[in-house]
Amino acid sequence: MARLVVGVILVVLAVWLLRRALRAAEQRDGQEQARPQAPSASQGELVRCVQCGVHLPRAEARMTGGRFYCSDEHARLGPADGKKTG
Repeated sequence: MARLVVGVILVVLAVWLLRRALRAAEQRDGQEQARPQAPSASQGELVRCVQCGVHLPRAEARMTGGRFYCSDEHARLGPADGKKTG
């Protein structure tokens, strides 16, 4: 009976140590991947819609009259302050 108890304790201890080691390895991998990286060209520069003020990637913005807009509708409406470019 004592051998059975010692065996169970050893198995539980081995499983606990193995899970702990795997968890530590996952955290190290996650930290390496989570390090900040320099912005790449694919992320793009953020620009501000002159109609509503929302910021969006330059690649997704509409440009009309040298100004950036978030949608075709806002480009049609023009700047929020009512000034038209000319």
